[in-house]
Amino acid sequence: MLLYVDTLSTVALYEQIRNQIVIGIASGNLAVGESLPSVRRLAADLSINLHTVNKAYQMLADEGYVLMDRRKGAIIASNQQRNDQFDAFLHQKLSLIAAEGICHDMDEHAFLTMCKKGYDAVMKGNDAYE
Repeated sequence: MLLYVDTLSTVALYEQIRNQIVIGIASGNLAVGESLPSVRRLAADLSINLHTVNKAYQMLADEGYVLMDRRKGAIIASNQQRNDQFDAFLHQKLSLIAAEGICHDMDEHAFLTMCKKGYDAVMKGNDAYE
């Protein structure tokens, strides 16, 4: 899986990395047990500060998407089980996205259609930002 960052984006670099890895896991492009590049290697490949990559990896570990091993580095974890805490987290995120759509004059049908297209794209293994 190729990762890239947009230094002109308003999204922080560590969030861009985190988001692309989560999408890679969900789409099957990153398999359970697969190792991610070392922090130093990915930082060098992306020409960014290693602390930025470390922050992304730590965020992924805190959220349960990767396991950190001193010898093996960051490894893709097993899929997590859905629970009430995750449902509340997702509801909060979706509510904000819906509000942003409403502020841009998006109706419910257009919003739900876009959600479905995004879900389908991830399930088909398409790139995160296509």
